Amino acid sequence: MSDKKLKISAGDYVVYPTHGVGKVTGFEDQEIAGDKLKLIVIDFHKDRMILRVPVDKAETSGLRRLSSKDEMKVALKTLKGKSRVRRTMWSRRAQEYEAKINSGDPVSIAEVVRDLHRNADQPDQSYSERQIYQAAFDRLVRELAAVEDIDEEAASEQLETVLQAA
Repeated sequence: MSDKKLKISAGDYVVYPTHGVGKVTGFEDQEIAGDKLKLIVIDFHKDRMILRVPVDKAETSGLRRLSSKDEMKVALKTLKGKSRVRRTMWSRRAQEYEAKINSGDPVSIAEVVRDLHRNADQPDQSYSERQIYQAAFDRLVRELAAVEDIDEEAASEQLETVLQAA
């Protein structure tokens, strides 16, 4: 059984915007407030979380299939670009970065990683900059690992290599 619009099946990896990569473990029917709903069950193993998304709301919630290898190449190319840090207050930029991470779009997430990445010769980041950088980096690593069918450590090393070369 799979969802018609998104064409996902049990065992597929999907991306939920605010949680990142999860694995569809199946579908179930539940009655909620008198309505019968068909739910997609998604396991976010790393976060020890199970998410149930109504099939009817899957697309509007932003749930999507994994990026293709080509889409991931575009995200990796984004990492090589020049950092575009705007000179606005950090609180404002932090909100924009969080919104990009929660969009679930790998290119937007790559922009955050690129903009907040620091090489050894650059000044230290604030705690909140490191937190946002790490969140974006981890999200990109998980999707890259799933797309390339490699473990997260290898995906992390691949991202680090791209960032060092930039």
